[in-house]
Amino acid sequence: MILAAGRGERMRPLTDRTPKPLLMAGGRSLIAWRLQALAQAGFARVVVNHAYLGAQIEASLGDGAAFGVEIVYSAEARALETAGGIVHALPLLGDAPFLVVNADIWTDYDFAALRRAGLADSDLAHLVLVDNPPQHTAGDFALTGRQVSCDAAPQLTFSGIGCYRPELFTGLVDGAPARLAPLLRTAMQRGRVGGEHYQGRWYDIGTALRLAELDAMLTAETGQGAAHGC
Repeated sequence: MILAAGRGERMRPLTDRTPKPLLMAGGRSLIAWRLQALAQAGFARVVVNHAYLGAQIEASLGDGAAFGVEIVYSAEARALETAGGIVHALPLLGDAPFLVVNADIWTDYDFAALRRAGLADSDLAHLVLVDNPPQHTAGDFALTGRQVSCDAAPQLTFSGIGCYRPELFTGLVDGAPARLAPLLRTAMQRGRVGGEHYQGRWYDIGTALRLAELDAMLTAETGQGAAHGC
């Protein structure tokens, strides 16, 4: 699942008429980079949720054939936040563990490795953690071995990449906004969240400046700039 329902307030005015996942960097939209990486990792079916300007997302991505995947959409009348959006999409995700990734990140993380490894038998979630970026120096969680906790140091930042069992969302009501962090913290207290520390390239595209920096980096690597969308 790719989370693409956010309003992108900090990206305005770029997001006044364009949904954040469709902003361009290195000649492709942010969400197109994610779809390509998931297809290369062997994922065949991707659920994309949307709310703000969702029709543009569907028109741009279509059925996913151009990316080598099948895309199904989970439309939200209003953005339901991370956990609420996942709960709304559960009928499309099935009963097995599933991957969730934010649309507004860029990374060279190997999704194929996570697809092969999956979840430990006792875990409700597996989180990919990264070094704290300058805009989030306090971090989110700690990692000891392969266990993630919220009450120990040092702190790392949640990358927006995670694998979850549907059971993690038991008790939440479809259509009600809900955040993911409280669910994860409860599961951590039960010792049921695993994780890994990824030290490769990862960027949270939360501002227009960071988008421009990513575009410059990718343009230098690919020779394709963001001629459309930003």
